[in-house]
Amino acid sequence: MANAASGMAVHDDCKLRFLELKTKRTHRFIVFKIEEQQKQVVVEKLGEPAQGYDDFTASLPADECRYAVYDFDFLTEGNVPKSRIFFIAWSPDTSRVRNKMIYASSKDRFKRELDGIQIELQATDPTEMGLDVFKSRAN
Repeated sequence: MANAASGMAVHDDCKLRFLELKTKRTHRFIVFKIEEQQKQVVVEKLGEPAQGYDDFTASLPADECRYAVYDFDFLTEGNVPKSRIFFIAWSPDTSRVRNKMIYASSKDRFKRELDGIQIELQATDPTEMGLDVFKSRAN
C-alpha cells in the first residue's frame, strides 16, 4: 500500500527485520533507504548484535537521507540493564532538497509500520544523535 503523501510503499522485509530486532534482538540496528524507482522503502543495512554505535553512525551516508532504528542498551541509575528502540530520521544538511522532501513526507507512514518504536530522533548532523543524546532520551 503506497503512502498517499509521497507514493512510497514499505517493503515487507522492513517490517520483518524490525520484528527480528524487537523480539529476537538479532540486529543492533537497521538502516532503511527509499528506492525512488521502485517507490518503496527497503532495508539497506543490518547491524550485527555485536556491532555498536560507531558501526551504526558509519553506515549512514554523509550526504543522503535515511531512516534507521537502533536498539540502544543502557543501565538505569539503579544499574538495571534496559534497552530502548530509537527511530532516527537522518536528513543531513548536505543532502539534496528533493531527497529531504521525499523522506520527510514518507516518515510518519513508515514509522507507523514499525510497531514498537519507543523514541524518535531527527538528525541533520552527527551531533544531533550522539551517544549523549541517546542516553538522555532513553531514561
